[in-house]
Amino acid sequence: MRVIISGGGTGGHIYPALSLVKAINEHYPKAEFLYLGTPNGLEATIVPSHKIPFKTLKVSGIKRSLSLENCKTVLQFLTSVGKAKTYIKEFNPDIVIGTGGYVCGPVVYAATKMGIKTLIHEQNSLPGITNKFLGRYVDSVCICFEEAKKFFNQDKVVLTGNPRASEVAKTLKLGKSSVGLNPKKKTVLISGGSRGARPINDAIISMIKGYDSATYEVIFVTGSVHYEAIRSQIENVDYLKNVKIVPFIEDMPKFLINIDLFVGRSGATTLAELTSLGIPSILIPSPYVAENHQEFNARSITDHSGGILILEKDLTSDKLFNEITKIMNDELSLSKMKIAAKKLGIPDANQRLLDEIKQLLDL
Repeated sequence: MRVIISGGGTGGHIYPALSLVKAINEHYPKAEFLYLGTPNGLEATIVPSHKIPFKTLKVSGIKRSLSLENCKTVLQFLTSVGKAKTYIKEFNPDIVIGTGGYVCGPVVYAATKMGIKTLIHEQNSLPGITNKFLGRYVDSVCICFEEAKKFFNQDKVVLTGNPRASEVAKTLKLGKSSVGLNPKKKTVLISGGSRGARPINDAIISMIKGYDSATYEVIFVTGSVHYEAIRSQIENVDYLKNVKIVPFIEDMPKFLINIDLFVGRSGATTLAELTSLGIPSILIPSPYVAENHQEFNARSITDHSGGILILEKDLTSDKLFNEITKIMNDELSLSKMKIAAKKLGIPDANQRLLDEIKQLLDL
């Protein structure tokens, strides 16, 4: 099997692609891959580190308002389609897969015009501009949330889930002490992502002393860029009760499988991981992302009782502290949320995607 895969801009597009590459390799050890991305995106660093052949296209995103820049973007898109066709002819793939981000636009579109089987994977409940465009042309549209189905041709849509969920679901639980947690206490993980989220961090700092009498422990992930500044704002930071402050967590799946409540943003990958493990959550969507898609993602969980939604504009220290305390002190509520979150998970996402690929290729 020869596969071209494209996706970039954010880890939410890149890591599902890498998980899928790994799954294909496990089933087809002789499979060959070519990853097409941008020279300046995260994919340019991440993908080569996984020993996957990588080539680049110069592509930029469409502005959501009338702009002369959009004229340049369209010309750039057409140029990139031509370059993508060259790469496709040279590699001669059986299938071309796009996992989101504007870079996969010209790549997947070029493949559709060349008669090659194509598949796109949409991680969010509100699809991005690129996938909405490509959905008209591709052979298959794989989604992670039922809410995304209405944006595409129903005959092409398959609910597969996010490949990252498959990896997390396979994580071996070695116990809380193996990742430095207290096995005698429940654990709340609070994180604004790898770079942190200032509004969440500020809310936690203001209420941090309130955890001195908590019956559970809190792991507060600040994000590397905020870590030292946050420590300097907290009195007697090294002697906090029930709170551990860390800049980041390197092996998140091993950590997630041992927590009882997650507090943080609602990126698609995060939600795939949480639901695959049945972890209740308090979700605070980033309002700064394209088309506010994190709020739509969050509602896909909270509308089904798998978590609680707090919009950033409504976020206060007291509100967040009270919600965390209420959930953690109510065993029945926590259990119900866990069951609801688990029902939303799709831990066999990789297998579902593989089945769709095999069907497209008549394997």
